[in-house]
Amino acid sequence: MSELDPVIHAQARLRVVVTLATLADGDRIAFPRLQELLAMTAGNLSVHLRKLEDAGYVEIDKTHRGRTPTTLVRLSRRGRRAFEEYTENIRALLDPADPREPR
Repeated sequence: MSELDPVIHAQARLRVVVTLATLADGDRIAFPRLQELLAMTAGNLSVHLRKLEDAGYVEIDKTHRGRTPTTLVRLSRRGRRAFEEYTENIRALLDPADPREPR
């Protein structure tokens, strides 16, 4: 069993990744909507997104809708794979081999 990914394992970042993982592959969510769903301050969410972005787990696109600046966020392929590995490791922790079986 591998160790749990410390980038994802932090509670706030885990909430961000779980939320982004519910989107279809390649779909993006606007920063304010993500902030609303997670009930996080803009500053707190920004800090955690930066950490996830530095790890290559999220992609952030800054664009405009008309004259309004818009920040869109999505889980990268690398982030999706990391989350899948994370959930596999959690499942392994929760469903250990039968302790009566020899190792």
